[in-house]
Amino acid sequence: MADKGGMDKVKGKAKEAAGKATGNDRMKAEGKMDQAKGKAKESVADAKDSLRGKHDKH
Repeated sequence: MADKGGMDKVKGKAKEAAGKATGNDRMKAEGKMDQAKGKAKESVADAKDSLRGKHDKH
């Protein structure tokens, strides 16, 4: 998974903004779901990286 959820988050933000602009509650909800999916993918990728010892320690 190359983007680790980033594209889902970007797509979700765009959908949510479009839904707000048009008053489309369904599109807003889909956007929020896409963003949540992206965040979940990032969390899974970070956990995998941590297990492999590749995660940056800040």
